[in-house]
Amino acid sequence: MRVEKKQIVDELSKQVGASPFVLITDYTKMTVTEFAALRKKLRAAHAECHVVKNSMLRHAAKEAGLVEFDNVLAGMTAVVIGNAKADISAAAKILKQFTKDTEKGKVKLGVLGKQVLQPADVDVVADLPALDVLRAQLIGLLQTPAQRIAVVLGAPASQLARVIQAYADKEVAPTATVGAA
Repeated sequence: MRVEKKQIVDELSKQVGASPFVLITDYTKMTVTEFAALRKKLRAAHAECHVVKNSMLRHAAKEAGLVEFDNVLAGMTAVVIGNAKADISAAAKILKQFTKDTEKGKVKLGVLGKQVLQPADVDVVADLPALDVLRAQLIGLLQTPAQRIAVVLGAPASQLARVIQAYADKEVAPTATVGAA
């Protein structure tokens, strides 16, 4: 392999290896304007889309210790990778919506960590709420039992206080009417 190609493969390998996910897409018949719009949307989700040669991506994936992409590396291939803040759900949503709108940019394969995602799996991930929403829902679920325990533990004390208040009101009420008569 020539030195220039080796440098490109090394850089791609670093990017693919550092990314929390990799989505391989087909960009056949995509115009420059459409590709630029897709890149802009992905950038907002902390992800990048790069056109790559299939052979270079094959070597980069091997160097990064990822699964072999041989079965999907044909035709015009673009790779979507994310930085540390990236959320696969957000990137998959953008790709799914883009494919729905333009009928271009279909996902060929995805990798989340070391787990291979087929196109149907990527669609399922796209339908998930964003990572921050999932975290908020999890925290809500964890807090709910604690709130219920606090209510249950506080209930006897509040009931006791209401009973004492009722006796106090009962004692005060007859003396008020006796004094008036």
